[in-house]
Amino acid sequence: MDDRRISQAPDYTNAAINMLGINLLWIFFVIWMLWGMVPVLLMALLINHFVERVAERRGIRPVFSPVRRAHRDGRR
Repeated sequence: MDDRRISQAPDYTNAAINMLGINLLWIFFVIWMLWGMVPVLLMALLINHFVERVAERRGIRPVFSPVRRAHRDGRR
């Protein structure tokens, strides 16, 4: 049997986030061309709301959050 060690898997997190941004960009562009800017803005707000809720549930403060929520124990 080989005594080869299993190496650590490559971290593709940054590549996945970049591709998500690129895909959102062309999807927003297509929606903008088909139905206008209002549905794009509504979708962007919905996605932002979802991301903030996930971050809050995980205990992470979003970097670009426009609203500073108070902690549950009253601290800031």
